[in-house]
Amino acid sequence: MNKKESPEKIRERLRQEELRRNPGGSFQGGGLQDLVGGLGWKGTGILILLIIVGSMFYLAFFN
Repeated sequence: MNKKESPEKIRERLRQEELRRNPGGSFQGGGLQDLVGGLGWKGTGILILLIIVGSMFYLAFFN
C-alpha cells in the first residue's frame, strides 16, 4: 500500500476488491454511495438542491 494514497483511492480499491471477491453483489447496482462517490461534494450538493427545488415545485403546482 502507498502511504500517500488518497481516501478516495483507498475506498475505490477496497470496493474493487470486494467486487472481485463477491461478483454476485455487483448485480445490486451499487446505490447511493456509488452515485455520491462519483459526483464529489459539488455534484452531491447540486443533486440535493435539485431534489429540494423539485419537491417544492411539485408541492406548489400539483398539490
